[in-house]
Amino acid sequence: MKAQNFKQKNLLLHGQWRWLVTKFASYYGVSDAYTKLRYLSYVMDVATPTADCLNVVYDLFSPVIMKSNDTLSSQENRMLGLLSDQIEETIALVFENYKSLDENSPSGLTDTPTKSGSISPALKPALKLYSLLHDIQSPEAQMQLCKYFQTAVRKILGRHLTETKEFVSGSGEKSTADQSSYTTGYQKMKSLCINIRNEIVSDREINNKNVLPTFVDLPNLSTALYSFELCNRMRSFLVACPPISLSPAVTELIITTCDFQKDLAYWNISPVKGGVDAKALFDMYITKRIHDKHLELLESCKLYKMRLQSGGQQHSAPVFVDDMYKQLRETLGEFQVIISHWPEYTLALEKVIADTERVMMETLEKQYSEFLSTLKENTMPVKAVQYVQKIAKGNLLPYSFPEELGTLFNLMKKMLDVLQPELERQFKSHNLCVSESENAVPGELLSEVTVMLRTKFRNNMQGAVEKFAGNTKLQNATNLKKVIQEAKEGVSESDIRNRMQPLKDLLTKIIGDLHGSLEVQVFISFCRALWDRMGQDVLKVLANRKENSSYKSSRLAISVLNETFISEMQALAGRKLEDKDVEAPRSIVEVRSILCK
Repeated sequence: MKAQNFKQKNLLLHGQWRWLVTKFASYYGVSDAYTKLRYLSYVMDVATPTADCLNVVYDLFSPVIMKSNDTLSSQENRMLGLLSDQIEETIALVFENYKSLDENSPSGLTDTPTKSGSISPALKPALKLYSLLHDIQSPEAQMQLCKYFQTAVRKILGRHLTETKEFVSGSGEKSTADQSSYTTGYQKMKSLCINIRNEIVSDREINNKNVLPTFVDLPNLSTALYSFELCNRMRSFLVACPPISLSPAVTELIITTCDFQKDLAYWNISPVKGGVDAKALFDMYITKRIHDKHLELLESCKLYKMRLQSGGQQHSAPVFVDDMYKQLRETLGEFQVIISHWPEYTLALEKVIADTERVMMETLEKQYSEFLSTLKENTMPVKAVQYVQKIAKGNLLPYSFPEELGTLFNLMKKMLDVLQPELERQFKSHNLCVSESENAVPGELLSEVTVMLRTKFRNNMQGAVEKFAGNTKLQNATNLKKVIQEAKEGVSESDIRNRMQPLKDLLTKIIGDLHGSLEVQVFISFCRALWDRMGQDVLKVLANRKENSSYKSSRLAISVLNETFISEMQALAGRKLEDKDVEAPRSIVEVRSILCK
């Protein structure tokens, strides 16, 4: 053996030396079993977990162990027992390092484990030897082989977990103090998820090569440990470095964890008790972040109120509204990953948005309360107006539409037509849904806010229109009902038009003032509301059957009203005016219907 340079990569005698050993044993009557066992003892002294070595071991060992123990001498049986233990240790080394075997390494092992799913050549002879040493059909033998592979998985886990140990060994305060370190921690946890996933992928590939016994379900066996330990490490990490926001690093970790869990289900790997459950891991932090975001948004409204109380500019309202809706859009963007993976958070997030919009509207109403309060005052009846006018000797001031109200109406219209729909589209674009156990429907709270805004806009506009209608009754010359009622039967069209001129001038002025304060679409809405309101006055005249003589004057009055509103809207709104905007409002249509009959 010395002359043949016997060592790890040169275990076989050949040529004359092999002939000499064979002849020596035969001449002196040394048994074949003793010869093989004696030779095997030298092999085991330098054995490595490589295919070359294990194949030599198998060739020497199998003929001996397959013989009945009765044919072996006591010395041979002792040698067999000792060598069996050594072989068990060597093949255990193979199984416990099944991803770290290297045929070219002197030790048979490598420090850079393979993850490709390739099977080491040493695995097959190791399994053959294990079958020689154990009854492979016995539960004990099967359990022992599985334990060897579990030991290998724990070694692999240890290497991977070392990368994140520093982030769970200290306190959370130290870990989150340094933003760079904080981000690095989340990136390393993401890498840990990916690395462990790759290990399971590799185990699936190995398992699919059909080399391992059927009772060794390597993916399920390894995942039971991988998923459990990954979950523990993730939980410890989140305690030490809780998510302070849904930053890119945090959302990437959430996505990776969810994907890990989905992959296991897709691969039909059995659920692991205490294993990775992404929602359970992050639920507390997501719920807290939604709550914190709710408080942040409400605090923004509160700060705006405080600035107003300290003398802030009234015209900062548009900036406030735009900024708040920007924050709401950013909130939806921040939680996009969350609600796409777990739609059950939709309702909580929608409540945050709806509550914020309501508080925004309350803040605006508080800011403009002085001007809104005048709209809620009931317009006095005609007789009361005449009485007050008589006392005031005609000096009763007409209602003047303040510029501040124009700003508020413009904002409300923008919220209704632009900002709110944009938010709803972003909300619905995530294809959100909720579980069947939920009673609410996604989007319902936002719809309630839309209805609230539309109602407030309509009611406030109606209040302003009533004020304008009250202006027309301050003077007999502009009181539409009086103009119609006092027109004598048979009066000419020109005479009625002359009598309508003061009212036409007043309406033209009101419309012009509105155009100066309102955005085009709001302006058109106001004009149509006032147009409809003036038509209601004509309806009241026609409702009195005693005044059938007023039909002609009513027809002419309606004609003048239509001409006034249409011409003024066309002149001021220009190309932004649509055909539907100049269609007669409801009261005018009803007047025409009565007159046609």
